[in-house]
Amino acid sequence: MDVRARRMVTIAALAGVAVALCAYVVINRISENLPLTVATGRACVVSAGSAAVGATGDASEVELDAEQLANAATITAVGLTRKIPHRGLVVALATAWQESKLENLTGGDRDSIGLFQQRPSQGWGKPEQIADPRYAAGQFFTALLKVKGWEQMRVTDAAQQVQRSAHPEAYEKWADESETMVNALSGEVPGAVACTVTEESSHGPEAASSLSAGLKLDWGSVKTADVNNLVGVALKVGEKKTGWQYAHWLVAHAQERGVKRVVYGDMQWTATSGAWAHVTERGGIDAGPGGERVVAEVY
Repeated sequence: MDVRARRMVTIAALAGVAVALCAYVVINRISENLPLTVATGRACVVSAGSAAVGATGDASEVELDAEQLANAATITAVGLTRKIPHRGLVVALATAWQESKLENLTGGDRDSIGLFQQRPSQGWGKPEQIADPRYAAGQFFTALLKVKGWEQMRVTDAAQQVQRSAHPEAYEKWADESETMVNALSGEVPGAVACTVTEESSHGPEAASSLSAGLKLDWGSVKTADVNNLVGVALKVGEKKTGWQYAHWLVAHAQERGVKRVVYGDMQWTATSGAWAHVTERGGIDAGPGGERVVAEVY
């Protein structure tokens, strides 16, 4: 190979290195500014059918991490307390899936914040308000209810009427997952929310107080019952569907609130198993006759 040829090869090689280096820098800069984080594990599963051990039914399921599921449960609870129809809950979850992957983001496009990427400059509220998942969900539902005929629209069309996104069709891809999650979180499918808690985030009375506070934030006024020797909370329920709304919310927030066991009716979820199972012995926890209480025990 003559000198000129060797020089050309060297220049080509150096050019390749420069391109690779530039690409690396650009990718890193983009990554630093991306609002979304990549989940390292999926600790939670929401099933279309009962997730109880030994149960049969629709095998389709949605996998999430604990933060995503907790946020989805909060959005659903806010909607249920406002008596938002089932369809509206699906639209809300599909919107949050697309906008933030159900993560409460601190930033985004321009001044966008939170689960729904709402912008203070567009009248959604102050930054600290929008950063509260309950406030953000409430604002979304308020806007949705103002859309004429939203109940008859496709999920993506109803969402777009609220969000005014540059990608109006994007919400539809989350419609099926959101339907499965609403069926579970609204109590229509029992034993359908399962999570494995990977660490004990709090202990004893402090955890019980934190759990009670979280319940009141999402559900407003809740009726509680006294249960002997319980470190946790016991919620009075009037009907089975309401009981499963609370039970699934408790599992969804188990990682955050230090819940280690939830008992409702003849079923029990534990943090170590991560699943619901039929039980006859509740380990000293009194769930009341006929499943009139949802009982949660904390670490």
